[in-house]
Amino acid sequence: MSEANPGRQALDYPWGARQEPGTVVTIQPGVLWVRMALPMTLDHINLYALEDAAGWWIFDTGLRLDATREIWERVAAEHFGGKPVVGMICSHCHPDHVGMAGWISERWQAPLWMTHGEYYMGLAFSHGGGDGPLWEAIEFYRRAGAATGFLERFRQRTRGFAGLVEPLPRAFHRVRDGEVFTIGGSRWEVVVGRGHSPEHLCLLSRERALLLSGDQVIPLITPNVSVLAIEPEGNPLADFLDSMRRFLDLPDEVLVLPAHNTPFRGLHRRLRQLIAHHEDHLAALEEACLQPSTALELLPALFKRTLDTEQIGLALGECIAHLHLLLARGRIERLVDADGLYRYRTLDPAVAERAGSVPHVRDDDPVMAIDGEPI
Repeated sequence: MSEANPGRQALDYPWGARQEPGTVVTIQPGVLWVRMALPMTLDHINLYALEDAAGWWIFDTGLRLDATREIWERVAAEHFGGKPVVGMICSHCHPDHVGMAGWISERWQAPLWMTHGEYYMGLAFSHGGGDGPLWEAIEFYRRAGAATGFLERFRQRTRGFAGLVEPLPRAFHRVRDGEVFTIGGSRWEVVVGRGHSPEHLCLLSRERALLLSGDQVIPLITPNVSVLAIEPEGNPLADFLDSMRRFLDLPDEVLVLPAHNTPFRGLHRRLRQLIAHHEDHLAALEEACLQPSTALELLPALFKRTLDTEQIGLALGECIAHLHLLLARGRIERLVDADGLYRYRTLDPAVAERAGSVPHVRDDDPVMAIDGEPI
């Protein structure tokens, strides 16, 4: 549009430096990085703003919090040069990414742009645990081996999503893989990844050598890839690994702007690390299934530390995602025991000979698993 291409050079910035909530960093002219706080173990999210002739586009919105609203008001007053917000692009449906979309839409009359699957999954989550039955979700975790106490605590937590997000805008603009936004005179290509969420939207600018990666590619932690009770027979890890391989076709020299941790270079190296990380977990689980085991019994094969109720739910989702991919590959079978629990058993007798000969990495954090040294 009106601004000329500002070039590919990113600001010479110490990317490893910790950012406080409300910090704004200029990545390139017309590209802002905004750090917001999250009240959880993963205590921050990176949001971005892109300048166009008529105003600013916001990429992801933050969690529904008074502090988030106050920071966006301050960022607009101090950094937007009197221009309004003209649009929002939300990468996916998780609360820390869409939580303020309804408020931003109302505050600036700014439309929401999302993929079809993410918008409607967000609507489904926002209504989850309301007046509808919970029996299917309870059965999902019971079959995985969860105890009665966990199931009761799960019942009490199911209404949490609605409190973390403003009501989503009633209308949205559908975005498809391969489409292009022209913002600030630059082309931003839509690259859709899957696995962490149904149709996760990333934005690639080849001329700026920037990739807004959301949660799809993060430098120090692995995106949570889980089977959810809302889709109990899903195979999200197959989708995630397929996405990582497709992303290897993207330019390696881009500066990756992720939703968590800090911007980094070395996209292809990180993608290969993520693929290897999950393949290692698949091998560890296959070895752990020499005796028929429930998903709950298999968690120590993946996670080292003691898990609380919330972490157990996330860890079970991760574990089941790996088990479903092993099922799809024909490496294990799923049995139903006398109590109606799912038990998984290795099919290849050679796995017994391999077990224990190669150490496997177990994760510290099932929400976003720690995965080695910074790039």
